[in-house]
Amino acid sequence: MRIADCGLRRIVDSGLSIGDSGSGRQSANANPQSIPNPQSTIHNQSAIRNPQSAIFLSALAFRAVSAVLGLFAALAFPLDHPIPPDSTFWGRPSPFWDAMVRHDSGWYLDIARKGYDVSGAVAGGRSNIAFAPVYPLLMRYVGRIFGRSPGDFYLGGVVVSWLSFVLAMVALYRLAALDLPPRRAERAVLLTALFPFSFFFGAVYTESTFLLFAVLAFYGFRTRRWALGGVCAAIAGATRVTGILMWPSLAWIAWRATRSGADVDTAVALPRARERDRPAAAAALVAATAGFVLYCAFVYRETGQPFLWAEALTRWGSGYHPGGAPWLAPIALVRALATHPYAFLTGSPMAVYDTLYGVTALAFAAATPFVWRRLGAAYGLFMALNLYVPLSSGAFEGLGRYCSVLFPCFIWLAGLRSRRIATAIVVGFALFYTLGLTMFSTLRPLF
Repeated sequence: MRIADCGLRRIVDSGLSIGDSGSGRQSANANPQSIPNPQSTIHNQSAIRNPQSAIFLSALAFRAVSAVLGLFAALAFPLDHPIPPDSTFWGRPSPFWDAMVRHDSGWYLDIARKGYDVSGAVAGGRSNIAFAPVYPLLMRYVGRIFGRSPGDFYLGGVVVSWLSFVLAMVALYRLAALDLPPRRAERAVLLTALFPFSFFFGAVYTESTFLLFAVLAFYGFRTRRWALGGVCAAIAGATRVTGILMWPSLAWIAWRATRSGADVDTAVALPRARERDRPAAAAALVAATAGFVLYCAFVYRETGQPFLWAEALTRWGSGYHPGGAPWLAPIALVRALATHPYAFLTGSPMAVYDTLYGVTALAFAAATPFVWRRLGAAYGLFMALNLYVPLSSGAFEGLGRYCSVLFPCFIWLAGLRSRRIATAIVVGFALFYTLGLTMFSTLRPLF
């Protein structure tokens, strides 16, 4: 634990030292979707090799500390509502383990144990077909190492989530280091881990696994490791169907990387694109769609309707219907908070949670133009598309965890130079992370 403590201290210290004299490898106007030249890449890799083991151990320690905080929350505060024994981790109440399996976790358990059941969706009701297959399948095969009981599969899910998280933090460091010096790349990791809704990374949810493969997909494309990028993008698309929304960003990166001549928009001159990169990049882009396409093909084989999973999503809560005007719900929220905040927050059981979701989404939407300008079109598109889909549904539910995987925002925040702003962000994230973890552990409706 001494190594982990030193690593955590290093990352925390770096998170509070944004005013250091280090400068990025690229100028402020550099476009990070441009691929570094080989010599720069080798230099960058040698510079960032050492912190990775510390990040791995620190991320693992952070998950353990969060689990203990979840236990304290479950013991100190009453649950929002009682839960039946079959919805607990081991089939009986366990405050420590139960805090990791809330809300949608049961749907992943159902797939891991029994596979998909399309009958509910075909009949017009809810169905586990609304959930993509990669995470529950990993949960199944890891869980079988421990046994065949529901608790064993849940334990498999915890292992998958935690391992995905620590690997995602290392991968995020490598990706951020393409645009930032090592200390600021560490800050991006810190901010991602402390984001108020990042407690989902330690629960039986898909967020940490999706983040891992999304980051690896972008890293693969940006460093011309086309096979890595294509395969990881495909896995991300089969982890969450919204993973297909990263495809335009990856296509932009591939186009910028393979077009002939130098990139005049970057301070780092690119070598002339090699002809063999173009077919490899094209193959990677085709592969990137495979996870989404294959899942739709599976649904079609089972039901005759390739997009029945999307229809099944509309049967939760008040319904999830993307395609509307994405500004209507945020405008209504801002108007309510500006004109009668107390009456609004006390007038509905979901008002507080909608406010947390909505303010988070508005903050990310406001940051998107800055991310686009500072880090390039690929990252800006990734954020814009992943915000548009849930906001266009007119509901805020789930927006906190959707934002938790929008890593370009954390990379942009890590590049801010003001020490005071950096300190405020870290402290604010930590405070609201603890609040969110407490709410989630006590079964408040943070989905």
